[in-house]
Amino acid sequence: MNESRHRIIVGVDGSASSARALAWALDYAEELHLAVTAVHAWQYPYAYGSGATIIAASDFGAEARRTLDAAVEKLAAEHPSVPVERCVAEGHPARVLIDRSEGADMLVVGSRGHGAFVGALIGSVSQYCVSHARCPVLVVRDAD
Repeated sequence: MNESRHRIIVGVDGSASSARALAWALDYAEELHLAVTAVHAWQYPYAYGSGATIIAASDFGAEARRTLDAAVEKLAAEHPSVPVERCVAEGHPARVLIDRSEGADMLVVGSRGHGAFVGALIGSVSQYCVSHARCPVLVVRDAD
């Protein structure tokens, strides 16, 4: 996937740590004259689909797009020279980020710092990315 060359991929999910990851990626991209691709992945909740509340996939996708747009618009305005592409994709966040980052210069992700127990229970996107990415990975930790 050569279209990812000279590009930083950053995971954005609306959390404070992903906002810090996006801010870091934009700063770094500006220094090195790179482009940024902000990626928001979504998937159906595990307990979804029972009862009368059926929500269309387009609703989940639209909410993901709003989350991504809000994060990018807030921070990208401070870096007008950095080209920013926005990508919303259905799938497990770690897998989507690994796929999108193939051939990129770097993958930047936030870490919520849930700790070992919760991380083992729900899985860690940042840990998965560090273990499986084919490019350098920077994990931006929570401020706390």
